[in-house]
This record gives sequence, structure tokens and C-alpha cells, in this order.
Amino acid sequence: MDRIDASRTALVLVDYQARLLPAMGGGANVLAHALLLADAAALLGVTIVGTEQNPAGLGPNVDVIRERCARTLAKTHFDACEDGLLDALGAVPEVVIAGCEAHVCLLQTALGLRRAGKALWVVAPACGSRDAADHALAMQRLRDGGATIVGTEMVVFEWLHDCRHPRFREVLARLKARPAAPTPPAVSAPRHDARVRQRPASAATTMAATRRGASAPDPVPDDTPIDPRRRMP
Repeated sequence: MDRIDASRTALVLVDYQARLLPAMGGGANVLAHALLLADAAALLGVTIVGTEQNPAGLGPNVDVIRERCARTLAKTHFDACEDGLLDALGAVPEVVIAGCEAHVCLLQTALGLRRAGKALWVVAPACGSRDAADHALAMQRLRDGGATIVGTEMVVFEWLHDCRHPRFREVLARLKARPAAPTPPAVSAPRHDARVRQRPASAATTMAATRRGASAPDPVPDDTPIDPRRRMP
């Protein structure tokens, strides 16, 4: 497939609604990627179309998404193509798409765009699902359906194409300003693992006692806590 050409693409942002985002896994990071895509698209002249699923019930997209879209379509179908997206895109032959939930509205809208003959790039880090397994299945289904799965910076740098692009520095500044993904908290090792790591000391005690002719101490059963006051001779 050819590179992603800014002059031939539109950006579609699906259902970044305030009542949905908090339920998405890594929702803040998903939104940060979507905003980066939108800011780069605006600088590079790429049309941005948003969608909102049943806004009467779920509310509108978050303001930071809505204000970046040239047009926002309300819809009731999970596939936005059923509610006017194709008309909004016009003759543009290629679409970069991201949104929520990855395995529902994003998936069905993307498949609708493929059926309409659009070349399609799905930006995985800017797509959200409640469950990571659903996100992974959605990306696989889309790949099988003819979409290309890409990352945010892949799209942005292919849009730029050349470091001599007149907007390169502005786009680069936004890339550098994007917050890093949060670091997962450290997980404490289970107590059983801690006992396993201490067992070599007990073996050393046994070998030392054997060399002195003393009888070996009884082995420590698996379910007996090791006394931290026990010392090697």
C-alpha cells in the first residue's frame, strides 16, 4: 500500500464521548493520541470529521475533540456510514480513523468505509475499548477486513513526508509535547516467591553442617514460613 498522503486523506474520530471515555482502558492516553492526530491533521490541511453515538443519551464528544472537528455527525447506527459519514467525506479516497469503542462503533464504521471502497488506516493507540482483549480482536478483524493498522507517529510522519515540510517544526513540537503513557505501578512479589528465593540459604546451611559431621537440619516444608532469624554458621 502507498504511504499515507495528507492530500488524499480525511481523519475520522469516532465517539470520543465524555460518558464513554472514563470506561475505556487507558482512556486518557487514547484521548491524547486522538488529539495529536487532530492537531497534526489541522496543521497539514487534513479534513477532520467526528461522530457521536446517540448524543441524546450518551452526551456529546469531549470539547477538545469537538472543537477540532470541521463537522460532527450524530448517529444511532454503530456504523456511521449508515448515518451520513460517506456524504460528509465526499470524494476523498483514503481515511485515517480512530475511536471508541474499538470493537463496536469504530469497527463497524471502519468496515463500512472499506465496503465503500475507501483505503483505510486504523490508528490503534487512539482506539479504546473497556477490555484489552476486545481491542486486540477488533484490530485483528480490521486487518482481516483489509484495513492497515498503524501507530500515531507513523501517520503523522507519513503525512509530513519530508523534514523540509513548512509545518514540520510545528508538528514536531506537538509530538514532543504529548504526555508519556503512565507507568504501571510496581507489583510486589507474592510471599511464596520470597520463600523460594530464600531456599538456597537453607541448602548452604545443610552442606556446611554435613562437612562438620553434624546431621543435616530438617528441610523446611513448603507451607512453613522461614524464620528470618535463622543464620548460616
